[in-house]
Amino acid sequence: MIASRKRLGTLLVESGLITEEQLQTALTEKAHDQKLGDMLLQQGYITEQQLIEVLEFQLGIPHISLYRYPVDSKVTSIVPKELAVRSSLMPLRLEGDKLFIAMSDPMDYFAIDDIRLSTGFEVEVSIASKDEIIKAIHKYYELDEAVEELFEELPEQKEKNTELVTREDSPMVKLVNQLLLRAVQERASDIHIDAQESQVVVRYRIDGILRTERTLPKHMQSMLTARIKIMANLDITETRIPQDGRIKVEVNYNPVDLRISTLPTVFGEKVVMRILDAGRSLNDLDKLGFSEKNYAQLTELLQQPNGIILITGPTGSGKSSTLYAGLNKLNSEEVNIITVEDPVEYQLEGINQIQVNPKVGMTFASGLRSILRQDPDIIMVGEIRDSETAEIAVRASLTGHLVLSTIHTNDSISTVNRLIDMKIEPFLVASSLSGIISQRLVRRICRDCKREHPVTVREEDIFTRRGIEIDKVYRGDGCPTCNMTGYRDRIAIHEMLIIDDEIKQMIMNEKSSTDIRNYAIKKEMTFLIDDGLQKVKEGLTTTEEILRAAADK
Repeated sequence: MIASRKRLGTLLVESGLITEEQLQTALTEKAHDQKLGDMLLQQGYITEQQLIEVLEFQLGIPHISLYRYPVDSKVTSIVPKELAVRSSLMPLRLEGDKLFIAMSDPMDYFAIDDIRLSTGFEVEVSIASKDEIIKAIHKYYELDEAVEELFEELPEQKEKNTELVTREDSPMVKLVNQLLLRAVQERASDIHIDAQESQVVVRYRIDGILRTERTLPKHMQSMLTARIKIMANLDITETRIPQDGRIKVEVNYNPVDLRISTLPTVFGEKVVMRILDAGRSLNDLDKLGFSEKNYAQLTELLQQPNGIILITGPTGSGKSSTLYAGLNKLNSEEVNIITVEDPVEYQLEGINQIQVNPKVGMTFASGLRSILRQDPDIIMVGEIRDSETAEIAVRASLTGHLVLSTIHTNDSISTVNRLIDMKIEPFLVASSLSGIISQRLVRRICRDCKREHPVTVREEDIFTRRGIEIDKVYRGDGCPTCNMTGYRDRIAIHEMLIIDDEIKQMIMNEKSSTDIRNYAIKKEMTFLIDDGLQKVKEGLTTTEEILRAAADK
């Protein structure tokens, strides 16, 4: 083993998967306790599959898939869970004096030595993906069944015992912690706890799609809800009205913010937890999937001294992420940036963020009015919901401020009509508006099971209609990394309407959306469908995903 103790970076450079410059960048940017492999994956320089293949070939260590591997559950008592989680490894089986383990980093010799010393067994290593190891640890170490059994044995009168929902070692506290850990590991954006007639269903929203994680017995419902309410400082005695709260927790040494919403239904309270993982938040415009043309236009918009930049799209289309990325790019000590948000999703250093609180009269409109007295250069309004907020945002832009905000419309062109419907005079809309970005999120093809496919007749017809030539497309075949879905993570598609002099004139003359659209087509504006199909051509997503998110007009 000593002979093969080469550094991971050296192996990857020798294999031609990364350059020496990329290696140095990753080494410079990674956190002190972060592994190099994790940093390279985070930067997108390599895929986990490529990493595994290099280690397998160079070190002669076999690669196994834990997806259907018959793990001997008895060996979990030999290797402590803390060590398994810390070193990302999973014990598999015991044969004589040999302990077989799977590791995501077989070059972590300190962990191998730790196991050899703590167990007294010889260690045989194989390679598995980090995600599969996390899932296996969850499956074999966590006490799901035991937790449920404990509750089934609880006498009826103990259900209201507050210790069961507050004591850190109680089964209910463990269960809620487990649900959170699993959601963060699965990269879920929301956890839905649905009260049904005979059971409680826990669902995770992963890459925009809801998936059932597990079902729990009905009698656990009240304590599960009570535990979440206690964490969020909500009133556990009030079950008839909706409540909102916030929790800050640390999951696997990662800071995670949770927004909690409860809603009374006929079968009890439904709870939704929105996960805001600060460790995963994208605050870099370069990483949001803008095409070169759109990126150049957006950069130009952000450099303007005044005007309104609006981002539009339905709930969950990544509008806030794009806003934060824009603010991050503008953030410097020379400018005073103030935001008014509901809620403050991510806290950015150097930016003054205000939380909307209607109970004490702090609305978007009143917050925005106060901001104007604070000598701001750049203002971000979380959302333009009403005429009053729209009017103050327009006034702010006309008095020399750059205003960034979001609004709910289906596309960029219809946003103009939406503002006029909010009783903003057309000449004010024309003089204040700089640009409108419409955005959607689509699922990205899993890089580990991505395969080339021939173009179908329907796809050829769609691409031809939009004037795009294509000879091949890509799809994910499904693998353990992506839970057999063929997709992993999401990417944004955009359309950008720049309000030039001609469009300003059209708005003032109250021309229809169709007239503005025809002019935009003449100016070769890239619509959502075009940007999406271009990403299909680049092998980032599939035609089905684009048609689900954008209309083929």
